[in-house]
Amino acid sequence: MAILKRNELKQMNKTAVENKLLELRKELVKANAQIAMGTMPENPGRIKEIKRTIAKLITLRKSKEVGKKHV
Repeated sequence: MAILKRNELKQMNKTAVENKLLELRKELVKANAQIAMGTMPENPGRIKEIKRTIAKLITLRKSKEVGKKHV
């Protein structure tokens, strides 16, 4: 149950990637705040999904930057 599928990631432009990164990081901060306050998040598996998707977006952003420099 991925947040973004591979095809969706490939079709995103730079601004869409940045916006999605910002949105996911805010969501992760909220989830971490819930844990810090001692409450259980509604969906604990979602935190892991968010982290993985953030990593995928960062990798995609880096690969697009490198790809433009070599062209």
